Amino acid sequence: MTHRIVSLIPSATEIVCALGFADQLVARSHECDYPAEVARLPACTAPKFDPDGTSYQIDQRVKAILQEALSVYRVDAHLLNQVEPSLIVTQSQCEVCAVSLRDVERAACELIGSQPQIVSLAPESLASIATDIQLVADALDAPDRGRSLVDRMRQRLKRLRDAAANSTRRPRVACIEWIEPLMAAGNWMPELVEIAGGINVLGEAGKRSKWITFEDLSAVDPDVIFISPCGFGIGRTMVDIPVLKNQPQWKNLKAVASGRVYVADGNQYFNRPGPRIVDSAEILAEILYPQLFNFSARDKWWLQLLDD
Repeated sequence: MTHRIVSLIPSATEIVCALGFADQLVARSHECDYPAEVARLPACTAPKFDPDGTSYQIDQRVKAILQEALSVYRVDAHLLNQVEPSLIVTQSQCEVCAVSLRDVERAACELIGSQPQIVSLAPESLASIATDIQLVADALDAPDRGRSLVDRMRQRLKRLRDAAANSTRRPRVACIEWIEPLMAAGNWMPELVEIAGGINVLGEAGKRSKWITFEDLSAVDPDVIFISPCGFGIGRTMVDIPVLKNQPQWKNLKAVASGRVYVADGNQYFNRPGPRIVDSAEILAEILYPQLFNFSARDKWWLQLLDD
């Protein structure tokens, strides 16, 4: 059976492609950029805010829109109607991360003549990422492909966990998902830390990421600080690093003093709950235990932030 698929979130695009349906995608979101072949597809969403500026400025713009109970993204319903989708994949977890389910349902009911099936993903943990992959596979009439993909992901994570268990000392890790204001990573990130051989000290597994203060970070004084802001690559993140370095207590943190502060690509990895979440765990393991792991990700997908 041939489908006409529209993906409105980057992780869903990666899931569709990993399941072998890349050739049946007919449109994507403006943020969908992997695999590279999806660039050929028309983008049917756009942000309502200026995505340039500091993390603080972006945060303020997003909050101003959300305070008015509006989605932070526009859906091009005219384009959706033109491509005549049979399936739209979106999400219901976070209105900041992607187009909301509410907006998609409104467009589908009022403007899209093909009346597509809507699959909404809600990733909060590694288990729910697996569930979402299977949900998409089922909607594409390919349940066996879904089970096979999830099995391969679980096998890789098990191998990583088993290898990391050979480490003699588990570092305490603080994962930062936004810089200004500070946010501690939740959802699946604490699980990735544990699989990679660390101890998570901020944020809770299976719960949404939470705002914290610099005093909260100082109080836990982690062995490792891992910075991967949602939607930011390494270069973009480095623009905001001075916000942390200018904190009076920054140099007194154990991780800073020992040179164990790392910046990673939070756009391509870590904040995309799809097949490459396994790659994210491997990158984190390489950071924590370079003597045990080498996935050739250093200086490409992560770098060590040495103090000036």
